[in-house]
Amino acid sequence: MWEELIANFRKNLLLTGEEAELISSHFTLKKLRRRHYLLQQGDVARYETFILKGITRTFEVNEKGQEHVLQFAPEDWWTGDLYSFLTGTPSPYHIDCLEDVEVLQITRSGLESLYEKVPKTERHFRILFQNAFIAATSRVASSLAKSAAERYEEFLNRYPQIEQRIPNHQIASYLGITPQSLSRIRAQRVRP
Repeated sequence: MWEELIANFRKNLLLTGEEAELISSHFTLKKLRRRHYLLQQGDVARYETFILKGITRTFEVNEKGQEHVLQFAPEDWWTGDLYSFLTGTPSPYHIDCLEDVEVLQITRSGLESLYEKVPKTERHFRILFQNAFIAATSRVASSLAKSAAERYEEFLNRYPQIEQRIPNHQIASYLGITPQSLSRIRAQRVRP
């Protein structure tokens, strides 16, 4: 399990064996069953979470009880509410498990300790945070300017290999459309 975490860091950093061990020592393993929560609305995000196995979903529930999916996080992805994590304020989001998951988590104090002990890890998290900002900005722009079919294509590109693992109504929620509209888009894609 630690190999996957270190491989993720090595996408952005050259690490010695000692640095890899220090990084690993700052994370804790957690296993959750399908339908359990990593974070519930109103709680403060205490962890940044690396997905080893399974898929999580970040979503909010509006005043009418409708769910709006913001993100899916499959293996080798990070998840959490970064704003809540960094500011200590309650999260407006839920993060639940769509499958049984295994994750590695780091606390805010653990992250600060890691920055001190392995300073180059700040670069890794800066890149992650930049990518999260870019993804969020792109998602907003896409929802404002692109058709549902274009958003579906973006979904397939962003999340290759997981479409069959996610219920259709949740994919539709992510796209901001009804499940019926998603079915029509899929049917049109397969026509010659």
